[in-house]
Amino acid sequence: MAAVSDLGPDGTIGQDRGWGADADLPAIPLRWLALMVAAVAILATYYETDVIGEIADLLIRQRGFTQGHIGSLNAAIYWPNVALALVGGVLIDRHGAARIALWTAAIGVVGACLTAIGTPYWVMWLGRLIFGIAEGAIFMALVAGLALWFPRSGIALATGLFLSLARVGSFLCNTSSTWARPLYDAGWQPPLWLGAGVTGLGLAAALVFYALEPSRPALPVTARAAPATPRGLARLRFDAAFWYILGLHVLYAAVFFPFRQTYAVEYFQHAKHLSLQAAGQVNSGVFAAAIFATPLFGVLADRFGNRAMMLVFGTLLLPVTLAVLGLTNINPWISTVLMGISWGLVPAVIWPATTMIVPRERLGTALGLITLMQSLGIAASNLIAGALADRAGAGPAHPQGYDAILLFFGAISLAALASVFMLWRHETGPCGHGLETPGG
Repeated sequence: MAAVSDLGPDGTIGQDRGWGADADLPAIPLRWLALMVAAVAILATYYETDVIGEIADLLIRQRGFTQGHIGSLNAAIYWPNVALALVGGVLIDRHGAARIALWTAAIGVVGACLTAIGTPYWVMWLGRLIFGIAEGAIFMALVAGLALWFPRSGIALATGLFLSLARVGSFLCNTSSTWARPLYDAGWQPPLWLGAGVTGLGLAAALVFYALEPSRPALPVTARAAPATPRGLARLRFDAAFWYILGLHVLYAAVFFPFRQTYAVEYFQHAKHLSLQAAGQVNSGVFAAAIFATPLFGVLADRFGNRAMMLVFGTLLLPVTLAVLGLTNINPWISTVLMGISWGLVPAVIWPATTMIVPRERLGTALGLITLMQSLGIAASNLIAGALADRAGAGPAHPQGYDAILLFFGAISLAALASVFMLWRHETGPCGHGLETPGG
């Protein structure tokens, strides 16, 4: 039985209240190399994740795909996580984050190549499904891996830089119709082979991350003397703050990713009457803004705290952005700026905040559960939005049909705002995890 002094204000054992009860890691220079190669590995994943959205119009015109087909291709990458994410999280805790990152990067290359082959349709869909096995697992493996390289006082900055460089992948993909225009002019397939090549670069980076593993700093002896890790379903027993932040993970992603990856480019083409290149540039601005904003928000979170309040503000910008797009004729770049700030802020704060709430020895399991629920939400959101668009007749001849998608995403964004508000209420009470304090 735990001593009274080991209990937090909410009655939980100190170790189960997250990093606050763990001894901290030493800071070693090699952590920056680990961060760099981890960022390259996730950059490649982000690039390949977004490739379908960039060629959606080409697939519709050249292969006769429907909006439902496009939504299904992007939903496919999230279905494996529904079944495997929690298993993957347990494997990370058991076999190590670096090893799982390497395995999943190799799987991602296979999926990207099948997607590029692309005919018949089921081969492309299968490729997206196989890539999906890697898409969620490599992200949570690298986040968990970086948490074992950086001390608490620098994890938000490290995560911010990691995500910032990852956004370069989305930015490169969203601008590829400009810098790789000859490939797009040649049809739908060459851009997919470009994506497969980028995933090969990610595999090489994951191999380096794995090779660095023996040099990773060890926890102090006092941290390794912690009570035994819970087994079975007891691994999923977290306090209220975790469930609030999980809700934000799921609901925010169910708006951002389906809209920006699947529908934004064609929405800008059909509803805002932009060319493919101009639509790609506007959409890429979200990721370009996040490249610079994400590390800045990480520094602010490390320096001043107020993480939950920052998440409230970042989430609020999501429904505001959708309202600007759907209710006004303001230049689309305004929505890009708003969503870019939101996309720079929320991931920069939410991932290190999650690692602060969850004990290190169960971090993989927690990230697996988040990825499972997040993938289910994104996949379902893609399918529902695609069905709504088809039913409303959304397209170049009827741009008003996209209003149904914007209303759907707007409702989910308001639910995300409610979830993060509950997190803020929890963290400003006696049972908080230090999210509102500087340095964690």
